[in-house]
Amino acid sequence: MENLQQLAQAVIQWTALTLLFLFGIGILILVALYLIDKTQTKQTIRRNYPVVGRFRYAFEHLGEFFRQYFFAMDREELPFNRAERSWVYRAAKQVDTTIAFGSTRSLTLEGEPIFLNSAFPTLEDDVVEPRPVTIGEGVCIKPYSTKSLLNISGMSFGAISKPAVLALSHGARQAGNWLNTGEGGLSPYHLRGGCDLVYQIGTAKYGVRNSEGKLCDAKLKEIASHEQVRMFEIKMSQGAKPGKGGILPGAKVTEEIAEIRGIAVGQDSISPNRHEEVRSVDDLLDMINRIRSVTGKPVGFKMVVGQLEFFDDLFKAIHARGIDQAPDFITIDSADGGTGAAPQPLMDYMGMTLRESLPLVVDLLHEYGLRERIKVIASGKLITPGKVAWAISAGADFCTSARGFMFALGCIQALQCNKNTCPTGITTHKKELQRGLVLEDKTARVAAYAKKINYGVGLIAHSCGVSQPRELQRCHVRVVETGGFSRSMAEQFPVPETKTEYIKLRQAD
Repeated sequence: MENLQQLAQAVIQWTALTLLFLFGIGILILVALYLIDKTQTKQTIRRNYPVVGRFRYAFEHLGEFFRQYFFAMDREELPFNRAERSWVYRAAKQVDTTIAFGSTRSLTLEGEPIFLNSAFPTLEDDVVEPRPVTIGEGVCIKPYSTKSLLNISGMSFGAISKPAVLALSHGARQAGNWLNTGEGGLSPYHLRGGCDLVYQIGTAKYGVRNSEGKLCDAKLKEIASHEQVRMFEIKMSQGAKPGKGGILPGAKVTEEIAEIRGIAVGQDSISPNRHEEVRSVDDLLDMINRIRSVTGKPVGFKMVVGQLEFFDDLFKAIHARGIDQAPDFITIDSADGGTGAAPQPLMDYMGMTLRESLPLVVDLLHEYGLRERIKVIASGKLITPGKVAWAISAGADFCTSARGFMFALGCIQALQCNKNTCPTGITTHKKELQRGLVLEDKTARVAAYAKKINYGVGLIAHSCGVSQPRELQRCHVRVVETGGFSRSMAEQFPVPETKTEYIKLRQAD
C-alpha cells in the first residue's frame, strides 16, 4: 500500500514537472512569436497586434468552411445558396425533399423565372417519359440517342479525384445519363462504371495529341474505339475563365495524371487560351468535320457566349459549305460556371450568363434554319429541377451540371477546388482526404440526384399541362421584371420565323 502511494506521488510529481516544462516552452514560443511579429514589416496586423493578429488568418481560413452554417441565410450565399444545396443533398440521400411554411425564394426578384400552372394539369395516366433526342442523325455513322435531361458536365481526372470519377461513372450508368470526361483525357476510371461518355478535347488536346502537341488521328480512333465514348466535344472556352485555357495546379499533377495527360509530374498544367489551329469559323468547321470523319461519332463545341457576330459568321459559313458540315451540337456554358482554378477578373466579369445567352443562340439557330440540325446543350448552375426546366423551356435539348453532381458527392462548397485540400475528397489527391468518399454510397447518391431531377422537372411540366418535360416552351414561363411584375418569356425572347439568313441575303442579292 505504501509503495502504491509512493508511485502515485511520483506520477503526480512527474506530471506536474512535465506540465510546468510544457508551459515554459509555450511561454518561450509566445515570446518568440511576439518578437517576430513586432519586428517584421510585411503584415500590418501582426506588427500592430503581435501573436493575437495571427488568429485573423486562421479564422479567415476556417470561415470558408463554417460561414454557410452560422452566418449565411437560406437564399443569400453565392455561388450556391443553402436552399439549393440542401435540396441536392436531400435528393441525393433519398430523403424527404418537401418543405413547409412557404418558399424562401423571392418571387419578385428581377430576372427570376416563374412557371405558369395550367387550369387542367396533366393527370398521372397521361404522363410519359422524356422523349429521346438523337444527336448527329443522318450525318454520323454512329449517332447518339438518349432520353437524359441533366448530364454530368466536364470535370477532368486531375481536377477531381479517382474515387469521385468512379462514383460519377457508376452513378451515371445507373441513372442513364452521360459523363463528360473534361479536358484531362480518358482515364480507366471513366470507363469502369460503364456509363455513356462525352470525350472533351481541350485546347491542350490531352489524350489525342502527338509528340508535337497537334491533334492525332490515330489517337482519336483509339478513343473512339471505346463503345462507351458516344460523342466528342471541342472545348473553346468555359464558364470559369472565358478566354483562358484550363489550369491544373502542379500540386494535383500526380504520376498517374501526368501519364494520362502526357505532361511532367508536379508541374502546373496550363492549356493554351484557344486551339492554335482554329483562327476562324472555317477552321473550326474543318476541325469538327475532321474529328467526325475519323471517329464516325457526333462532334460539337463548348463555349461561353460573348461576341454574337461569331454565330452569324459560323451559321453563314455552314450554309456556304453545306448543312452536313455543321456541328452536331453546341454546348452553351454560363459565365458564372466553373469549379476549378480561374483568374478572378475572368470569373467575375467575362462572358454572358446562360440566362441571357441561351435564348439568343436558340433564336439565331431558328433564324438560320439550323435548329433541327444542331442540338443545344445548356450548362451553368442548373442544379435544381426549376433551373433545368427553365433551360428546356428556353430551347435547350439537354442540360449538364458539374457542381450539382459535386454536391451529390458530398461537396460542402468549401471553395478549395483550386487547391489540393478539399475536405470531402472530391477535388484532392490526398489519400487521407479521399478516404471519406465511399464509392458505393456516393454512386447511389449520384444516381438518386439525377433521377430526382427528372422527377422534379416532370412535376413542373405536368403542372404546366404537358405530358413530358421536352414539351415545355417559352409560353410556359414568365420572367420577373422591374417592380416585381412578370412578362412572358415568349414575349421577352420571341422565337423568329424559321427562315435562314442565308436565304434572306440571297434574295437581297
